[in-house]
Parts: sequence; C-alpha cells; structure tokens
Amino acid sequence: MPIEQTFVGLESPTVGRAGAGGHPCQGLYHTPSQRKPRIAVMATHYQIDFSEHYLAEYLARRGYGFLGWNTRFRGDEAHFLLDHALVDIGVGVRWLREQAGVDTVVLLGNSGGGSLMAAYQSQASQPSISAVAGSRLARGVEDLPAADGYISSAAHLGRPDVLTAWMDGSVVDENDPLATDPTLDLFNPDNGPSYSTEFVQRYRDAQSARNHKITRWVKDELARLAAAGYHDRPFSVSRTWADPRMVDPTLEPTKREPNRCYAGTPERANKSVFGIASATTLRTWLSLWSLEDSHTRAHAHLPRITVPSLVVNANRDTGVFPCDANAIRDGLGATDKTFHEFDTDHYFQENNGRDDVADLIDAWIAQRF
Repeated sequence: MPIEQTFVGLESPTVGRAGAGGHPCQGLYHTPSQRKPRIAVMATHYQIDFSEHYLAEYLARRGYGFLGWNTRFRGDEAHFLLDHALVDIGVGVRWLREQAGVDTVVLLGNSGGGSLMAAYQSQASQPSISAVAGSRLARGVEDLPAADGYISSAAHLGRPDVLTAWMDGSVVDENDPLATDPTLDLFNPDNGPSYSTEFVQRYRDAQSARNHKITRWVKDELARLAAAGYHDRPFSVSRTWADPRMVDPTLEPTKREPNRCYAGTPERANKSVFGIASATTLRTWLSLWSLEDSHTRAHAHLPRITVPSLVVNANRDTGVFPCDANAIRDGLGATDKTFHEFDTDHYFQENNGRDDVADLIDAWIAQRF
C-alpha cells in the first residue's frame, strides 16, 4: 500500500516560530495514500526524533494515521522541562482531531516515550504536575486534550528510574569520573560477574544515594545562583552505562545478549561521553532526572490512565527488562489492559518484530475502536 508523508510544523502556546524559521512542534504524518484515517497513533519521545518512527509506515500500511511528533526538546534533552513538553504534545493531539479529521487518538509510548505519554494522558485526565522550583507552570498544561488509548512498548518507568538503574554506583566524586569506590566497581573482576545478592543490594543502594546526592547539590546550587541573580547553569553526569543486568545475564534472566547495552559493551560505554544525562541544567535535573522531584516517573501517572491500554515487552531488550513491563501493566488504572511479549530486541528488528507488533496493534485497535 502506498504511503503519504505530510510534514507538520506548528507553534506552541508557550513559544512561537524561531527566527531562523523552525517551528517548536514538528513531525511527519504518515497515512495510506489518498485516505484520511479515522484512527491515528501518535508517538513522542523526550528528545529523540520520532518523526520517522520505525512503526509509522507499518501502521500506515494497515490503514492508520501515524503522527511521529517532536516537541521543542528534540535533540535538546539538556534543557527539557516536562510541562512545556506536555503542552507541545497537546498541540499534536489537537492537530490530529481538528485538522487531520481523526476521531480516535492512540498514544504510543515507546522506550523513553512510555513514561512521557503516560504523564501526558495523566495530566490531560487529572492535572497534577507542578512547576520546577522557581518557575511557573507552562500556559495550557492544565487544559490538555486526552487521548482514547495508550500503548506502552519496550518502555521503562521514567527517566529518573532508568538513569538510576544505569548509573555507576561506584562514583564518589561527580567532578572526577576516575574517583570511584573499587568495592562497588561493576567492572572490577573482584566483584563479579556473576554478582552476589549482597553486592547487588549495596550497588543499588549506592545508585539511589548518588541520584539523591546530585539532587541535594542541585537545590543548593540553585539557591546560591539565585542569590547572585542567576537562573540556572549546565552540568554533566558521567558513567551512566552500569546496570548490573547489562553485564550479568543471571540477573533477571531474559533472552538478551549478555554484556551489552544500547551503546555497545557496558564497560567501554560507561567511560564515554554518550550516556544519558551527560548534559543537563539544574532545573532540567529536577524536571527530568531527580528521583525526588521529577514528574516523569510513571508510577504516579499510570493509575490515572483508564483508557484501553496495551503493554508490549521485548525479551531480548538490553536496557528495558520484564520488571519494567510488569510494573507498567500492574500500575495502569485501565480495566481493559492487555500484555504481550515478543522474542525480539529493543527496536523490534530481530525475528520479524516490527511486522508482528504492528499486527498486534492493528488487531488490538480493531477490537476496541
């Protein structure tokens, strides 16, 4: 079936078109040729460009519209603020209904987008998020159009959760990536793999403590800067490819390839500059990465999602694990919720994963809308 792609560029209630011409909200609308679908799926991520999402053409060929939608923070996670991102997602939902002629909108929360779309649907249904300290809530964030369905696919439970699960628990000085506690070093052969239950518990405690320690510093630094008339500042977080499950396949066993992460071999990736949260600002840390303050954690939002919901897990995933999918399924407030697992990787490239998940979504939607 031939596919048409329509570029969509729109202003947001809180920011207009840039001087160079770009719109803050941009995406590609994929449809079957010369048809106006009644049902559309919409996917958005915190910062990754989803305009050409890998499922777009698969679902368009099955008769659906697919809006791969980007907020102003595409490629700019370092400055992410949740309330502004949700307003931009709302721009896309309204465009589907008011301009594209769609009756039913299904949110696709893929990978990091799982918790982002959960936060959107939650906020649209029962507004609850608050502004980052010292800021005002974005205009329009308390008047968002709710979607009609929610899909979580290969998704984790939130940016603070995934960062903490991946961050190196041995770090003792955030200003020196070489300063570590060797008794907590995941890559010290004296510690494993395989890792003992006692080591894993100490390591997990150290990871949480590291996140909380950064948050305390961020709040103190914001206060110090405010006293001098400053609003914010950038900083960096290093060594964030160090989840024990990436190295030791006996921890939460799946069919994943051992000693792998999305950036290659964990030990090497952990020493690189390409980790999540490698660039952030103080306010973005509180909005996006802090266990204590961020509203991007799905736990609080899932119970407010009561529309039909589908949760999909990939059991060869090297960064999202069954406990994530199970927690999302169990946390959803929907009475109509379905769970399915595929023998494929995070991007559904192995074992015909993309066709299979598209068929699943097609059948799931057809039964409900």
